[in-house]
Amino acid sequence: MKPLPNEIVLRPRFQMNVEQSKKTVLSNFEVAAQTPFLVNRLDEHVFIKFNQKEHHFWSPQLHLEIDEVDAFNCRLHGVFGPNPTLWTFFMFIHFVIATLFIIIGIWAYSSASLGKDYHIQVGVMIMLIALWFVLYFAGRSGKKKGKPQMHQLHDFMTNVLIA
Repeated sequence: MKPLPNEIVLRPRFQMNVEQSKKTVLSNFEVAAQTPFLVNRLDEHVFIKFNQKEHHFWSPQLHLEIDEVDAFNCRLHGVFGPNPTLWTFFMFIHFVIATLFIIIGIWAYSSASLGKDYHIQVGVMIMLIALWFVLYFAGRSGKKKGKPQMHQLHDFMTNVLIA
């Protein structure tokens, strides 16, 4: 597994070469589901999640993409991440904050250019920056809470590949 370059990464990625055929690896994952893991396959993509009993708000999932190198080897690309719905929601909130920041910044600049009071707009912009930091640290906190489950997912994946 290739090491990650830093600790800021919210969705860690990795690659590994597997000395098995793509078809063998995919079939191994299809039959490997065991408690507490749920394994879903769509073409050459494998999604490994936790069942409802073990799942919490910050539970990660592992998305694997298996690419064929030759008849006897394949390359596995993996991404650890939160539930896609949670990830989409976080990205949507970041987009809304950035859009509001730009709009209010334009409004503040226009007010300043016209010689009007613009302190309220600057205050709202500062609050948006603070909110962005809160979201960022919430994501980092969630990553820490999900880290033990990330290790479980990785161990499960490794056991399936060895078997």
